[in-house]
Amino acid sequence: MQARTPAPPRPATEGGSETRLRWWALALPVLAFTALLTLILNPSDAHAAGPDPALTHLVQRAQSLLAR
Repeated sequence: MQARTPAPPRPATEGGSETRLRWWALALPVLAFTALLTLILNPSDAHAAGPDPALTHLVQRAQSLLAR
């Protein structure tokens, strides 16, 4: 009885890249980034954070620069 020779591995796709992201693979990171950015730009909504004058001053400065 003869042993079979293994076939060479085939590439996953033969006509180029066909990988597609699902809608939530992009939506979830965008949602998380937006939520964190909102908390940074509006520190009054972050009730758990203690009042740090340096951080508050930095955020107010960033807001004034973005408003220009």
